[in-house]
Amino acid sequence: MWDKLKAFGRGLNDYYQAPYRASFAKAQQQEDDLFMLLVMSEALGIPNPASFYTLELLPLIYEDFHAWHRRMGMEHSPLDNLSCC
Repeated sequence: MWDKLKAFGRGLNDYYQAPYRASFAKAQQQEDDLFMLLVMSEALGIPNPASFYTLELLPLIYEDFHAWHRRMGMEHSPLDNLSCC
């Protein structure tokens, strides 16, 4: 009986969250793009007062860099030392 109630609860949860799933995904993508810009800002030539703290995040960001610069409308990598295309 408890299994059926839990399954019913999950179904209701999915039913109420379904209309908002796309907007949540778009908001998450926009936050990720802003984070990528903040971390890569020093490499892109934008002064960043927190670059000391974001420098250690660069190796984690490199694997997503290609998808990011394509989404931002740049055909090729804007960085000379990072050629992902």
